[in-house]
Amino acid sequence: MTAVRKARLDLKDAAPAEAAFLGVVQSARRYRWVETIDPSRVKDAIAISQQHGLPELLGRVLAARGVGLDDVPVFLDPTIKVLMPDPSSLTDMDKAARRLADAIVKREPVAIFGDYDVDGACSSALVARFLAHHDVPSRIYIPDRLTEGYGPNAAAIQQLIGEGAKLIVTVDCGTTSVDVLAEAGKRGVDVVVIDHHQADEVLPAVHALVNPNRLDDISGQGHLCAAGVVFLVLVATVRELRRRDFYGDLREPQLIGDLDLVALATVADVVPLKGLNRAYVTKGLAVMRSRENVGLRALQDAAGLSEAPTAYHLGFILGPRINAGGRIGDAGLGAKLLSTDSEGEAVKIAAILDRLNKERKEIEQAALEEATSMADRLLDETPDLSVVMVGSPEWHKGVVGLIASRITERFKRPSCVIAWEKNGGSGVVTGTGSLRSVAGIDIGTAVRHAVAAGLLVKGGGHAMAAGLTVAQDRHDDLAKFFATELKGAAARLAERATLAVDGALTPSAASDALVDLLGRAGPFGQGNPQPRFAFPAHRVKFAKPVGTAHIRCVLEAGDGSRLDAVAFRAAGQPLGDLLMEASGGLPLHVVGQLKRDTWGGRNRIELQIEDAADPRKQ
Repeated sequence: MTAVRKARLDLKDAAPAEAAFLGVVQSARRYRWVETIDPSRVKDAIAISQQHGLPELLGRVLAARGVGLDDVPVFLDPTIKVLMPDPSSLTDMDKAARRLADAIVKREPVAIFGDYDVDGACSSALVARFLAHHDVPSRIYIPDRLTEGYGPNAAAIQQLIGEGAKLIVTVDCGTTSVDVLAEAGKRGVDVVVIDHHQADEVLPAVHALVNPNRLDDISGQGHLCAAGVVFLVLVATVRELRRRDFYGDLREPQLIGDLDLVALATVADVVPLKGLNRAYVTKGLAVMRSRENVGLRALQDAAGLSEAPTAYHLGFILGPRINAGGRIGDAGLGAKLLSTDSEGEAVKIAAILDRLNKERKEIEQAALEEATSMADRLLDETPDLSVVMVGSPEWHKGVVGLIASRITERFKRPSCVIAWEKNGGSGVVTGTGSLRSVAGIDIGTAVRHAVAAGLLVKGGGHAMAAGLTVAQDRHDDLAKFFATELKGAAARLAERATLAVDGALTPSAASDALVDLLGRAGPFGQGNPQPRFAFPAHRVKFAKPVGTAHIRCVLEAGDGSRLDAVAFRAAGQPLGDLLMEASGGLPLHVVGQLKRDTWGGRNRIELQIEDAADPRKQ
C-alpha cells in the first residue's frame, strides 16, 4: 500500500466518530461529515424562525451561514440601495470619476484595456456601454492569452496611444503593471486603473487607481470583483456629471439595467456572495430575465437556456462560454458580445463562443486525464506536498486554469498547472501556469512573494486563484519555495477535510416547496454555499454511467419513496465506484444538493450527489 493511500485510511482513526454527522469519518471522497450549524447557533436559528415568521429549516440554514437576527430582512432581500456604500469611500474614486467625466464632456477617445476572462469582458462592456450612452468614442482591447498574457503590455499601450486614445482605462488588471503604465504617462496619456486584484506596496504612477484591495484602501469592499468596482465608478461618474449640470436634454444612463453584466462577473469570478455582491447578483438576475442585453440574450439562446437564469447558469452555462473565446479563440469575443446592440452580430458571436466551448471541453478532458495521473504519482511519492505542480508542453495554455480547479477539487490542496513552450528562436522554455487553492491557503500572496524573490517572470492573483509565468530552469526552485512558503498547511488541511451538511431528509421531503423555501436564502455561491442534505441509509437503485464522466441513479428510502440523483464527474472516481458497487439495493449515506430539473420541458426535483459513505465502514 502506498504511503498516501495509507494516510487516507488512517484518517478514519484520527477523527472522533461522535463529532461526525451520521458517524461518517471517511466518505468516498475522504471527507468527515459535520453539521453546518455550530451548536452555539442553534438557539439563534430558533430565534430567527420565531421573530421573522420563517420555517425552522430556513432559520437553521440562515443561522449556519452566520446571518444575525437583525440582518435577516436584508439577507433575504438584498438591495442596491441598502448595501451599496458611498463610492467615494474607495481610495482614488473621486479622481477616477472626475477624469472620466472630463473625457465625456470633452468627447475624448477612450481605450478600454480588459482582462480576457468573464470579469474582464463584463467590466470592459460596462465601460463601453456607459461611454456609448454619452456618445463618447471608445475601443476595447483584450490581450491574447497565448501571445500577450495577462495585463497591460508595452506594445498594446503604444498601439492604443498611436490610435489616438486620450485616456486609457484598465479593468480587472493594471494594479501591478508599474513599468508598462509608466510609459503611457511619459507620452502624456492619463490612465485610470479599475481593479480588484491583490496589490503590492508600490503602485503604478497613474491618474487614479481604484482597487478596494490596495493596501491604503479602508472601504471594506475587497470582496467585489472588477465589474462590481466598475459599477461603483460609473455611479460616481454620473454623480460628478450631475454635479456639473451636464445632463440637460440627454437622458441619464440607467445603470441598474446593466446589473446583469455585474451579476455574471460576480458569479463567474467566484468572489464571496456577501454584502453588495448579494445585491448585485439578486438584482442582476432580475434584469437578465428581462433579456434586454442583446448579447446575453443571444448567448442564452445558443446555450439552449430556456428557463429563467439562476446563479448556477451564470457560473456553469454562460460564464464558460464567455471564457471560451479567451481560452482557445479570439479573446475579445466576450467583450464584443456583451457590448453590442446589433442582433445579427450578437447571434453570430454567440454561436462561435458556443462552438469554442465544445472544443474547449475536448481539449480540457485530454489534458485533465494526463494531469491527474501525474498528480497521483507525485502524491504517492510525496504525500505531504504543499502544492501539486504538474506541467506539459502538450497542454493548451487556455485550459490550465480549468485543470488546476479539477486537481484542487480532487486532491483538496493547492495546485499549479503549467503549459510549457519554447520562446521563439531563443530556445528558452517558459511556462504559463494557473493556480487554484483551498480555503485557508492564500496562493495569491505566495505567488507575489515568488515574484519578489525573482523566481517568476510575472505573477499575481487572489487568495484562491492566481497565475504565473516561469522559466523552466526555475521550476524546481519554485516548487521548493512554495513548500517553504506554505509549510505543509495545505496537506494538513486536506487531512482534516470536512463536508458540512445542513440536515437529513427523505425523498418524500424533497419537493418543489422545499426548493423554493431554500431558494429564499440565495443566491448561492462562494461564501454562501448551497444547502447540502444527507439521505441516510438509502438504497441505491439503477446506477449507471451517463456520458463519459457521470453516474445516474435512484435513491430509495425504507418507505419506498424515491428520488432521482446524479453524480457529475464521478465515473471512475471513488464516489462513482461506490455508487456502482451499491447499485441493486445496498444502503448508503448520500449527500448532495437539491436541484429543480426542467430539461426537456419536465419539472422534477433531483439530487446532485456530492459524496457518499458506506454505513458499515464508519
